[in-house]
Amino acid sequence: MKAIVQERYGSEEMLRLQEVDKPEVGYGEVLVRVHAASIHVGDWVLMGGKPFIMRMATGLRRPKHPIAGTDVAGTVESIGANVMGVRPGDEVFGWVAGAFAQYACATEDHFVIKPANLTFEQAAAVGVSATTALQLLRDQGHVQPGQKVLINGASGGVGTFAVQIAKAFGADVTGVTSTRNVELVRSIGADRVIDYTQEDFTQGSPRYDFILDNVGNHSLSQTRRALTPTGKLQPNGGGHSGGALGTVIKAMVMSMFVRQQLGPSIKFQNHKDLVALKELVEAGKVTPVIDGSYPLDETPRAFGHVGDGHAKGTVVITVPLGVGLA
Repeated sequence: MKAIVQERYGSEEMLRLQEVDKPEVGYGEVLVRVHAASIHVGDWVLMGGKPFIMRMATGLRRPKHPIAGTDVAGTVESIGANVMGVRPGDEVFGWVAGAFAQYACATEDHFVIKPANLTFEQAAAVGVSATTALQLLRDQGHVQPGQKVLINGASGGVGTFAVQIAKAFGADVTGVTSTRNVELVRSIGADRVIDYTQEDFTQGSPRYDFILDNVGNHSLSQTRRALTPTGKLQPNGGGHSGGALGTVIKAMVMSMFVRQQLGPSIKFQNHKDLVALKELVEAGKVTPVIDGSYPLDETPRAFGHVGDGHAKGTVVITVPLGVGLA
């Protein structure tokens, strides 16, 4: 089969379309014929292998999993022994190690039946970004109906899901974005949209019960000015910012002393949250925003676009069976 392989850390130039062995389905596993996969900021960070401490988990000298990609949607090709929830021919979405390939394999709990109202491209966009938004709003922010929530970086992968999920929770949502994305953020349900080129949300009078900061373009103390006395600030890694690790460390330290400051949160994809997201999609409360799609052999170009930091929503990779080697 064809797959995007990364044999060492670096830029998108390290990504190569290669012929590799098709995975063999094992006990409790599901083999999926991949129709689409998506790129999130974490994929871009993993490609570069920085900060170096990250390599303790991902591989010191080279990526532990040479086939890139996590979020996936496709059709079940075959199943291993003891798989009960899906059968060959089912359309599914979920996560794997090695999504940018014609086939991918993982245990059954990594997959959920695809909502009928989503395309494969939309379903592949759910994964990490939507799970992150759900966990930060629900588990960290404990967002409740009627609360005022601000999403900084509302047009990105996590941001577009966060706006919609916060609305589904009954919050009054303000999204912060650039001029060109104001209408997009408004179209996905934001009650108010701030164009950061025209207005600084940390200087205005509105105060928020919860701020999810996906950008990190203000200091933590500046951002906390926009909170109510009992409000909470949740930084989300700083996105593409070169100082993202520093922000994470500062947030961790400050959370021990400042009531309004939440520390970094470790996010895990899990079956329960995939089901919760599927239900939100089927109820019409969440719809993935797709920036654009690229064929498998143009994955390096897609990574370059994500690395520029201006993608709207999620960038998707489509995987035709007949893709050729570049």
